[in-house]
Amino acid sequence: MAKNKDVAPEMELDGEAEVRVYELGFHLDPELPLEGVKKAYGAVRDITSSHGTIVAEGEPVMVQLAYTISRQENAGRRDFNSAYFSWVAYEATAAAHDEVLAAVRGDKNIVRFIDLVTTKDAARHAVEIREFTATKGTPEQEAEEAEAAAEAELDAALQSATL
Repeated sequence: MAKNKDVAPEMELDGEAEVRVYELGFHLDPELPLEGVKKAYGAVRDITSSHGTIVAEGEPVMVQLAYTISRQENAGRRDFNSAYFSWVAYEATAAAHDEVLAAVRGDKNIVRFIDLVTTKDAARHAVEIREFTATKGTPEQEAEEAEAAAEAELDAALQSATL
């Protein structure tokens, strides 16, 4: 079916609502227990899957934030320097997407979120990159491993030279 580019994405085309791919990245409260993190992530995943089709996702990982995020709560202001980061990419209509965003805005376990329009390929590529970097390790870890290997090699050379 040819799509009319002059029609807004929210409008229906020939009786069908246009489906787009959205990516929802979010930070979860770092003080949640591990089970609470799983439950909060599951709630976001459930709401997105009930309103669309999940294309790709990244499970929660604790991260240091680049800057402090402050939020006003009943007990006063609360600052966050770390959080569990996760994301879900899903296909949905504009109306279903609005319902997902309304649910996310009401979730008190979510410190902050970002909502983007993306493509299936970009979302799947993000999964591939994350898997690649997870196996590779951080530059600090790689440097420590190289140093440990060099020390072991030096120790072996010294031991063989003294024999």
